[in-house]
Amino acid sequence: MKKLLAFLLFGLVLATQSLFAQSGSLVQYNQSRYQIDQQLMLGLGSWASSNFVLSGIGWNQAQTPEERYFHQMNVFWNVVNIGLAVPGYLKAHKANSDLSEGKTNLAQRKTEQIFLLNTCLDVAYVSSGMLLMQRAQQLGLQEPQGQRLNGYGKSLLVQGGFLFLFDLSAYCVHKKHGRALISTSMGSIGMSSTGLGLSLNLKPNN
Repeated sequence: MKKLLAFLLFGLVLATQSLFAQSGSLVQYNQSRYQIDQQLMLGLGSWASSNFVLSGIGWNQAQTPEERYFHQMNVFWNVVNIGLAVPGYLKAHKANSDLSEGKTNLAQRKTEQIFLLNTCLDVAYVSSGMLLMQRAQQLGLQEPQGQRLNGYGKSLLVQGGFLFLFDLSAYCVHKKHGRALISTSMGSIGMSSTGLGLSLNLKPNN
């Protein structure tokens, strides 16, 4: 009887150590996830800032109305991108990494869904750019309305195309990173004794 109690106590000690180890793994996992978000927002911010500066110059020095409208739309578009990148970076930088398994799974799924949804929206942006350019052809590229639509359409193709690659890449990166959560969530210990037929499996609750 004493040997059985000692064995059970030993198992509980190991189980407690496993819980602490898993908790640390979840913290590290969330820290890594937030670091990915920070790098992504830095990438988006770099693209937006460089586009804003270059197109700001191009807008001022445009030789044709179509060029002016192209750079104008780029400037407007990347004001929005900067407005998304800066808060996104700060949010990821200050985020709490000490989350439960359930909250970590929820946050992981939400992140993947956001980037996947954004990818679908980016397809709409590119399609809109193509429609604007087609409409410009119908109106005539020498007409003021046609030049404006063609310039805006080209901008949508460039900006929407970049965002499509960005959001799709972000989704794939987070999806791949999410596989590590499966192994982290399956942290458990198993013990058995041939003589007593005792086994202990412990998995923390959400």
